[in-house]
Amino acid sequence: MRHLNYEVIEEKLITWLKDKVSSAGARGVVVGLSGGLDSSVTAVLARKAFGDDILGLIMPCFSSDQDLRDAELVAKKFAINYKIKNLDSLLKEMMKILEQDKEKAREDSLAVANIKPRLRMTVLYYYAARQNYLVLGTDNWSEFKVGYFTKYGDGGVDLAPLGRLVKTEVRKLAQNLDIPERIINRPPSAGLWEGQTDEKEMGITYEQLDRYILGDEVPADIRNKIEELKDRNLHKTQPIPFPERDYLEGES
Repeated sequence: MRHLNYEVIEEKLITWLKDKVSSAGARGVVVGLSGGLDSSVTAVLARKAFGDDILGLIMPCFSSDQDLRDAELVAKKFAINYKIKNLDSLLKEMMKILEQDKEKAREDSLAVANIKPRLRMTVLYYYAARQNYLVLGTDNWSEFKVGYFTKYGDGGVDLAPLGRLVKTEVRKLAQNLDIPERIINRPPSAGLWEGQTDEKEMGITYEQLDRYILGDEVPADIRNKIEELKDRNLHKTQPIPFPERDYLEGES
């Protein structure tokens, strides 16, 4: 692993955020607070960059009570303006419409689970538009590398300040920012369903993934698994494909 100066990283990310938001003509940022490591780090960086011009949104959607408590812990410790918007009823109503021909949708199916981050994305953009803010993403380099995010959900953002820090580095930055230890040590989870964890779903650990990204040696089976994930999720990590004009105008 690389040895980074996290005080310098913090300063550079704060400057980067200020420059990007200013160049967009925006006043501040809105960020989803999940109670997890990445969202906590992102929110604290934004608080340092924009002062009161940050809005944290805690959006339970059949989530654990602990997630909400951890999100509030961070918001209160760092004096981040925040709102709680419970999306349970919204998801229930949507599933009534979508699953009229079934007795019950599987709560752990990806089709259902991925609605949660897409609902949250919609709420984030609503508040961003109301206040001339940009939407901050919380995904890190490890997640972007293998496409471990929901398309048009947590992947639907304006800025991604952690996009070139692997998970291990985000954890170290969190320590530098004085994020509460219980959040730093939480098993990473997107909260898609009860008991879901990132590493269990991917089939690899973040340490293995981070070593691969940074060019360190990893076992062949792990390398193959990571490359399989990358290939499977190319539709998330590359620009939207469209047919070239030459192809359309050429002879059939």
